[in-house]
Amino acid sequence: MEFPHKSEDILPLYRPDILPLPSPEGADSSADLAMHSGDARIDHLRRVPLFNDCTDEELRRIADVSRIVETPVGTVVTQMGTPGDSFFFIIDGRVSVQTPVGIGEPLRPGDFFGEMSLLDGEPRSATVTAMTDLRLLVVDRAHFWRLLNETPDLVRRILMVLSRRVRRLEQAGNAMLHRLNMT
Repeated sequence: MEFPHKSEDILPLYRPDILPLPSPEGADSSADLAMHSGDARIDHLRRVPLFNDCTDEELRRIADVSRIVETPVGTVVTQMGTPGDSFFFIIDGRVSVQTPVGIGEPLRPGDFFGEMSLLDGEPRSATVTAMTDLRLLVVDRAHFWRLLNETPDLVRRILMVLSRRVRRLEQAGNAMLHRLNMT
């Protein structure tokens, strides 16, 4: 399931502690609301290990091109074999990951997924399903490339995580081959 593109971050499971609305008196302007929204996203970004070394300016760039999406348990966030248009960071919740090789380790807050389809243009390589209610930070394809161009250190960190994932898959594949050869 790809999430619809929305310009606002007020979602079905609205949480005022994450994104406050203007006061009834109208004291907060829409610019103030945008600032609060960006600040909430930056606070979430600071919790993602991938962004530990990012400067405040880099975090602001990421926040400016992302949106917060909340989705209930059981939702299929990405479906293996379908086109991918978004990159996801888990703020809260857990997801299961099903690949052609089998079920992988669940992803938790601070983990990300969906980058491979955006990097290589190929269909999704995994089905990712919400094991709990989720709060995700979502970056869409158009913004993903801009983000990578503007934050080269982020590219390095994403490549490191991808390399670790490839190594784990190689190890799992080798273990399966070894078991098959033993029988």
